[in-house]
Amino acid sequence: MYTAAQQKQLHEQAKHLLSTHDTSAQAIPLLREVINYADWKYYIQSESVLSDAEYDGLYKQLRLAEDQHPHLITPSSPTPRVAHGLSERFPAVSHLVPMLSLDNTYNADDLTDWDRKCRELAQTDTITYCVEPKYDGASISIVYDADQLTRGATRGDGVMGEDITINTRQIKSIPLAAPLSTYGISQLEVRGEVVIHKQFFEDYNKQRIADGLAPLANPRNAASGTLRILDPSEIRKRGLNAILYSISHYTLAPGAPRPQALSTHYDSLQWLYQLGFPAPAQQMKVFTHIDQVIQYCADFEAQRDSLPYEVDGLVIKVNDYALQDKMGMTSHHPRWAVAYKFKARQATSILRRVDFQVGRVGAVTPVAKIDPVHIGGVTVSSVSLFNEDVIREKDLRIGDTVIVERAGDVIPYIVRSLPDLRTGTELPIVFPTDCPACSSALEKVQDEAAWRCININCPVQVVERIIHFASKDAMDIRSMGNANVQKFHDMGLLPDIPGMYHIPWQQVKGMEGFGEKSIANLIQAIEQSKTQPLHRLIYGLGIRHVGETTAKTLASAVAHITDFYDWDTEKLTTLPDIGPKVATAVVDFFARPQNRQMIEKLDAAGVNLINDHRSQPTTDGALAGKTFLFTGTLSQFKRSDAEQLVEARGGTLLSGVSSKLHYLIVGTDAGSKLEKAKKLGTVNILTEQEFVVLTGMISNE
Repeated sequence: MYTAAQQKQLHEQAKHLLSTHDTSAQAIPLLREVINYADWKYYIQSESVLSDAEYDGLYKQLRLAEDQHPHLITPSSPTPRVAHGLSERFPAVSHLVPMLSLDNTYNADDLTDWDRKCRELAQTDTITYCVEPKYDGASISIVYDADQLTRGATRGDGVMGEDITINTRQIKSIPLAAPLSTYGISQLEVRGEVVIHKQFFEDYNKQRIADGLAPLANPRNAASGTLRILDPSEIRKRGLNAILYSISHYTLAPGAPRPQALSTHYDSLQWLYQLGFPAPAQQMKVFTHIDQVIQYCADFEAQRDSLPYEVDGLVIKVNDYALQDKMGMTSHHPRWAVAYKFKARQATSILRRVDFQVGRVGAVTPVAKIDPVHIGGVTVSSVSLFNEDVIREKDLRIGDTVIVERAGDVIPYIVRSLPDLRTGTELPIVFPTDCPACSSALEKVQDEAAWRCININCPVQVVERIIHFASKDAMDIRSMGNANVQKFHDMGLLPDIPGMYHIPWQQVKGMEGFGEKSIANLIQAIEQSKTQPLHRLIYGLGIRHVGETTAKTLASAVAHITDFYDWDTEKLTTLPDIGPKVATAVVDFFARPQNRQMIEKLDAAGVNLINDHRSQPTTDGALAGKTFLFTGTLSQFKRSDAEQLVEARGGTLLSGVSSKLHYLIVGTDAGSKLEKAKKLGTVNILTEQEFVVLTGMISNE
């Protein structure tokens, strides 16, 4: 529809319009063309060429221009319609009621002005507002006939959507039937958003990266793309959920009275929730004054990431349905609802160069350096590109215009490049064949995405391994922070891990920041680390794929760390929760001569290498023979304290959900582990309070 040259020109014109805020009659045709182009890219090509804030700004600009020049409004203007575009993958169906967009606001003044208009339209000074989260997912419309789910559809152009009934039925939170006829309702159409739990999305992406695949861009795009996958079985793998936020249409059986709950928006959603629909009943708030709404919006934005799903704003609705009907709708949006949008999480920037960083276990990670851009209150200039495959699959080049997003306002990543804006001067990103730190040849293990430096003496890896060895969860050498490790290493005083126990303190004395007391504290912490239990040492050695829980499993299986010299992968996989990948990494680590020499040096320095009573599991405790795993946020314990409680009573900790798991303890914001345990069907799922009862800390009476 648009040539590459046209697309590049339109993108430049969009930036110009945003900077000038032009609402003149001459700007109207260009504003329409830019918005229609952005719609085409988003709804047909599934690509965002503008951030949400940029798109909303242009849309508002066009509306203002058309308000000032109403004689220039034409049927082809994007303002009287929602959006356009249907793919040809699914049959088109008509919505019972058009799925309109929402008008947007970004500040308190806009909300105050909207409240004034509402009171004028409703002809009353008193309006009750209902406020609920604006979930950032994919819109969906679901129809029930005679109590049965008969159709699910995407938003499409707002009038016609795509029939995705088969895929809708794969979303377990959506009931396949509901007792609507009990309330005299023969047909019901509900609207909502399909979302993906943030923790599930994070875990899913980690698995994709481990499998050598590019991570999905964000939960919203993942939900939208998944809904339109032709293979329904794939839908179930991606953990889709639905949040139904409105009743758009209902038909009463002949002679049936309208249910009382269908008088207000708040009551109707509470009613849906009670019937088993995934309505946001517990996240809804009702206010009688717009100032209360404004304060709530400010408070909620500050803590929006406490929700398990991505939220990009709040929706404010007139609560009373009779007032909604009185106020009516435009051809684009209802007059009785508005979206208060949070600060933008996306922005465009230029990719200037790529640096390559070496990690603790030798993985080389490309890091994009971009023109600094402000996203969600933070300036972003560096973005991880994960691995070479991501660069290739996203077709990134030096000089590209890229869309940058911050997931959960924390982790920045590049969503995609905009190849239509290339000028021909862009350069390919060349992944190095040698280690950037030590020039050793990089190697790539089969079925892994990362290139690695396997030189154990690589200076960057050495420093990172020492930092990990001294960390709180490993040998817990307090005061030996990252900066001190780096400083001592650069001075030649701390060449490797065993060197921790041979630091020449005479050379440290007199250095800035190292008085007698601070040196004495460091020496004491280093001496105390020699007596740490074996599992802390194993974790501190930095063996690939070996976390704290796996380290405890390994430590409990041997009398001395050197016993692993004779273990093979077959023997290791007989241990609880040890799979082939972990077993191979352990065998490889202990087979390397350099690592055996390091262990000999630690032994000579007096570091504990044996499995003493602190590493031995209790075999006669109340939880002996039972395996445990924790997920989500605990309120009564720190995670580490809860795990110690299990081990003190003879239980065993696992690192993941499997058929070997007996108990999964679920805190708030539980993610994919809970879903996997439910599917497995053999795991006992306990709340934190039930765990307390199980451990015998209180009576269950």
